[in-house]
Amino acid sequence: MRRTLLTITLLAIIVVLPAVAAETHSFGVRDMWAMKRVSDPQLSPDGKWVLFNLRTNDLAANKGLFDLWLVGADGNGLRRLTSHPAADTGGRWSPDGRWIWFTSTRSGSSQVWKLAVDGGEATQVTNLPVDASNVTVSPDGKSIAFSVEVFPGMSIDETAKTLAEREADKSTAQAYDSLLIRHWDTWADGRRSHIFAMPAAGGAPVDVMNGMDADTPSKPFGGTEEFTFTPDGKSIVFSTRNVGREEAWSTNFDLFVAAIDGSAKPVNLTKANHAWDTRPVFSPDGKQLAYLAMARPGFEADRYALMVYSWPNGKAREVAPKWDRSAEAITWSADGKTIYTIATNLGNQSLFAVDVASGKITTIVEKGWIGSIAGLTGNKAIFDMDHLKSPVELYATTLDGKSVKQLTNVNAAEVAAARWGDTEQFSFKGAHGDTVYGWIVKPVDFDPAKKYPLAFLIHGGPQGSMSNHFHYRWNPQFYAGAGYAAVMIDFHGSTGYGQGFTDAIRGDWGGAPLEDLQKGFDAAVAKYSFIDPDRAVALGASYGGYMVNWIAGNWPDRFKALVCHDGNLDERFAYFDTEELWFPEWEHHGTPWDNPESYAKHNPIDHVSKWKTPMLVIHGGKDYRVVETHGFATFNALQRRGIPSRFLYFPDENHWVLKPANSIRWHNEVLKWIDTYAK
Repeated sequence: MRRTLLTITLLAIIVVLPAVAAETHSFGVRDMWAMKRVSDPQLSPDGKWVLFNLRTNDLAANKGLFDLWLVGADGNGLRRLTSHPAADTGGRWSPDGRWIWFTSTRSGSSQVWKLAVDGGEATQVTNLPVDASNVTVSPDGKSIAFSVEVFPGMSIDETAKTLAEREADKSTAQAYDSLLIRHWDTWADGRRSHIFAMPAAGGAPVDVMNGMDADTPSKPFGGTEEFTFTPDGKSIVFSTRNVGREEAWSTNFDLFVAAIDGSAKPVNLTKANHAWDTRPVFSPDGKQLAYLAMARPGFEADRYALMVYSWPNGKAREVAPKWDRSAEAITWSADGKTIYTIATNLGNQSLFAVDVASGKITTIVEKGWIGSIAGLTGNKAIFDMDHLKSPVELYATTLDGKSVKQLTNVNAAEVAAARWGDTEQFSFKGAHGDTVYGWIVKPVDFDPAKKYPLAFLIHGGPQGSMSNHFHYRWNPQFYAGAGYAAVMIDFHGSTGYGQGFTDAIRGDWGGAPLEDLQKGFDAAVAKYSFIDPDRAVALGASYGGYMVNWIAGNWPDRFKALVCHDGNLDERFAYFDTEELWFPEWEHHGTPWDNPESYAKHNPIDHVSKWKTPMLVIHGGKDYRVVETHGFATFNALQRRGIPSRFLYFPDENHWVLKPANSIRWHNEVLKWIDTYAK
């Protein structure tokens, strides 16, 4: 323990007081769970305040706690708005800035509530027999909209009655006549997520979607970004996939408009495009509707183009057709001449300005991982951002990008308590002679004279990126804190390097990506002499888990140990037991009966005879994307071949491990496994 001396001179008498410096420790999994999680920032109408969600974690109760907080757009005046033990989330401002509408479980179910910004108790707005969520407010403040899960053609009350009847039925059978029968981690029960509107002053909710057999927001991750009020407050534009029995193999989301009084059937605004249309946002003057659109049907990772539609009866045009990035957000400037957006970009997620007339792109903030834009105030943009050495905080930047200021520092104590590994991006020539990028996180307490084991982390997607991003499931700082050099390669198929680079993985899952990983491994070892290549382990989840299984048979002598989380073993059967069929049909150029060669081309199960590397296999019982039988089968093969192996199973987790206690157990098991072979 280090001590410092504070010398105070008082009346010519020297008093020496010991001041104990705070002890620090290497970053670990409990540090990750100690971090408070900032999300969903919303700028007030007057541009002076930022509302946001803050999650803290109660490890003893094994759950997260959710409250609403407020901070000035200048970084001052941080205060907590709600402190109820129930979950308060999704706050939205009233147009006059006096009220905050949000959803809360404080009544025992999720309902809409509102709270005066200047103080007082929250009041309950809805008291429905089913949950309500995703609240938003009309531009004139006269109406609110929110989502409710209902059976198509039924009212909210009829839905509640049907659910009660099912609960009373002693039979547990479930019957289906079409897909999807289950999605992500939930079995379908026939209900759809529909938008309901009602007067802000109170009244009966109206199903704006008018009984459509479709979901808005989309499941499982959609939210308020998928619908918006029209400028006059009388209608709602929403994104939905209204494709009937083709739902499991279609990505044809369209924008519809419907009156909030339910007086007419929704009208399709983007019928001509059979790919994904979403995220509608009106310009401040109400004359233009911006949205994001993909071009290729059946492809979930196509480039999102920025589109502008002249409202109400004009044509749509692409704003920046030559820009080779995929937009993720839309925020209009006050004069309607510029759209601010974010996009994955060379290992970061950057903030850009797009000139609506010319399509000119200006990079505002390049480095870091920007999750969302809260809004614009004066000459500043407010946004949330994290990076490899910090969880999410709120920031402001001048619109020329020359001055970036951190507004919140809610994790100051937690960040200061841990010692972190330094980070660096590098590049090399990969497959096809293309430049490929990677990141390294150096071991905590790094000593250049030492040799360190290597944790080689492989991202999922596969259209994803191991970016300059603070991750709560695959955080390289965890491995750096445990004494490893962590290396991540953005192989062909990764996002942020142009759509052609992303597209390159199609039909080539085990080809160029494996070559990139091999060349990236060699490049890292050559560049960073402190890496010990003879003490390397590889870890991956989802596509990364597939790649671990592929490496086991096609790069079997490189790693001391492997970790496969939720990875496919058999690409042929993975088609038959997954849920979103458009994904394998795109990746493997069709179905396994129409194009069996593509499914066989890079299939890990056909190379099990070459497996020899010890492997930890992990799977979640509620993973319906990569079904648990792949984990069972992988472990069976390892055991039968006599290869050291361990199976870690989480019956209550999905494709991810989300519960605090399960995550801590996951990290401890992984670390024990790799330490056994690499240290």
